[in-house]
Amino acid sequence: MLLRPFSFALMLWVAGCATSPYVGQEARTIKTLSEKETADLLAGAGMGLAKAAELNGYPGPMHVLELSSQLALSPSQLSAVEATLKTHKAEARALGMEVVTLEQELNRLFANKQASAAQVDALTERLAAASGRLRASHLKAHVTITSVLTPEQVAKYAELRGYSGAGKSGHHS
Repeated sequence: MLLRPFSFALMLWVAGCATSPYVGQEARTIKTLSEKETADLLAGAGMGLAKAAELNGYPGPMHVLELSSQLALSPSQLSAVEATLKTHKAEARALGMEVVTLEQELNRLFANKQASAAQVDALTERLAAASGRLRASHLKAHVTITSVLTPEQVAKYAELRGYSGAGKSGHHS
């Protein structure tokens, strides 16, 4: 089969990428986290951790605040959403710091050539638990916000966010 020059060049480029998927990442301070991921964890950013809630009709506190006028939040709803966001962000930042610290510890273990199977097991279990608590915090913030809104506001939120049918499948406490 005769390859066109462009196709052959593309094939060589893809082959080169496939052999070195981590090139450039070895220079990172924490090898497993990009600078943006680290910053997002420390800032308590969502990072897609609450997609199960968001995409199934459970609005998130930050977006509800952004859309507060279109959702016609009452003063008490606005206050509840602000309080939820403040509490959640503080918790998410603390948990994000825990995840970053554990990733640093894992990186150090390997960088110092001190990794053993038992150490890896123990550290990754701690890391998984911290990551799970972080995700749960994000998801629970959505649950709390959904209980503050009316079913009509949940549906309006889904519409404003561009989700087809998301507001219909959400639950209201």
